[in-house]
Amino acid sequence: MKVLSPFGPKIAIIRIPKNIVNKINQEVDKILDDKKRLRKSDYSNKLVGQVKQEIRLDLKFIQKNLLKFIGSNVKKYIKKCTNKNTNKISLRNLWVVRQFKNEYNPIHFHNGNISGVGYLKIPKNITKSRKRLKTNGTIDFIHGSKSFLNDSLFNHNPKVGDMILFPNYLMHTAYPFQREGERRSFSFNIDIDKKIFDIFHG
Repeated sequence: MKVLSPFGPKIAIIRIPKNIVNKINQEVDKILDDKKRLRKSDYSNKLVGQVKQEIRLDLKFIQKNLLKFIGSNVKKYIKKCTNKNTNKISLRNLWVVRQFKNEYNPIHFHNGNISGVGYLKIPKNITKSRKRLKTNGTIDFIHGSKSFLNDSLFNHNPKVGDMILFPNYLMHTAYPFQREGERRSFSFNIDIDKKIFDIFHG
């Protein structure tokens, strides 16, 4: 785990094992092949993404294949950032985002205490652009204003298997891209011990 503090809030970047990436992709593809299940799993009306599809995964699948990995990394993240041990890891929600050419996710923040995003599919040369600044298909985290010796943006060019943890209030946006293919990711929100999250707790 690599913990970054490019401005104020700390961000953790983690690698997801290939077998977990494959299991999630296989589960998503199964849902896409089942129209009834796809309708039932549609999560788009709960979210701000201007994207083709957002799909909620079954809780049983998450508990079996993903929750242990997410939980252990959230605990490490909290320990590295606060030097405290968290005992409560409670998943609020988890969903998959399917983003295609010209789609985007506007600037937003999440609920819960800790949020995360993991990357499952990325089109080749997703950042290709005529401009020098290669932001197509990337994610920006935003905090405060640009000032001397202080950046307000942290840009990450995602690769398959990347997972990023961040505090829920940290604003972020996923840019559109011009390439063919699917940019597939999953996002989630976690609650932790109130005593650790509440910085004013005595």
